[in-house]
Amino acid sequence: MRFALPLSVLLMLSPTASGIEPRAVLGDPTEIFATRVPLDRTDPARTRLGALTYLGGVKLTSRDPAFGGFSSMRVVGDEFTLLSDGGNVVRFRMGADFRPFNIRFSDLSGPGTGLIKRHRDSESLTWDPASGRTWVGFENRNAIWRYDADLAQPQRIAHPAAMADWPIAGGPEAMVRLRDGAFLVFGETARPKGRPNARIVLRFAGDPTEKGRPPERLAYVPPANYDPTDAAELPDGRLLVLNRRLSLSGLFTAKLELVDLRVLAGSVVRGRELASFERPVQHDNFEALAVTREGADTIVWIAADDNGEFWEDSLLLKFRLEFRQAKSPPPAKGTG
Repeated sequence: MRFALPLSVLLMLSPTASGIEPRAVLGDPTEIFATRVPLDRTDPARTRLGALTYLGGVKLTSRDPAFGGFSSMRVVGDEFTLLSDGGNVVRFRMGADFRPFNIRFSDLSGPGTGLIKRHRDSESLTWDPASGRTWVGFENRNAIWRYDADLAQPQRIAHPAAMADWPIAGGPEAMVRLRDGAFLVFGETARPKGRPNARIVLRFAGDPTEKGRPPERLAYVPPANYDPTDAAELPDGRLLVLNRRLSLSGLFTAKLELVDLRVLAGSVVRGRELASFERPVQHDNFEALAVTREGADTIVWIAADDNGEFWEDSLLLKFRLEFRQAKSPPPAKGTG
């Protein structure tokens, strides 16, 4: 950690990463350029990374200086929605050729005036496939907003009491709506008392923007020196959790873990590593994760937040998950 701190502090002090600069909003033209990238630059033929098989990926760019900063995403069929940490919404369709088309840019209504980036620090996104309702988690405000399917109109706003004391820059970094209607919200750096190696996870029985009983508290222990940045539910009910680290030696690296949070309140859970993103494979500030299905295959999409920095990229990578999943979720038992 003593090597990771100076670089992270430097980034926080830069106007782009700190959020104190005027908020840039996407405009015209609505264009995206996609450049194919290998998994491993030293071995372009490589496709296997742990439990993942690389199916292709691209570096996304645009002439619009507001483009990038993607912290969460939604993938439904060939339709992609990328949400930046400044409230910019990028939508497009993309087929097997990895070329975006039907591109649309929009601006997300959110907390504050929206004049500076910090006002719209939208870090997490999840949705209800049946109704299309979408929930967004905002750091700096520790708030959850519910929107319509197009992310055009806010419907409800909540500042959950269980998140009130979360760090300003370590709030609801990951959020997932489970198929049973429950919600999981991960604090990026919010830690349970007495467990500095763990992160708080709140489990809401239903919509966190509506009044109901207080959420259950769980704890997730990420890999050492890593923080959770996104999560997605697998068909068998377990989760994929994406974790990120920043260090002087490797800059941004990431680990993808398999985690089972179908446990009793108060449980402390660790994951199993499925893939590690570090040299020589693609590694960047991976913050967005989505799981889809293509026939019998489970597809994993990962996207990177470029922080508006020239030395980072907006990557969008596609993988097939190769490990065998359980046929049905087992009942929750015990505490960790």
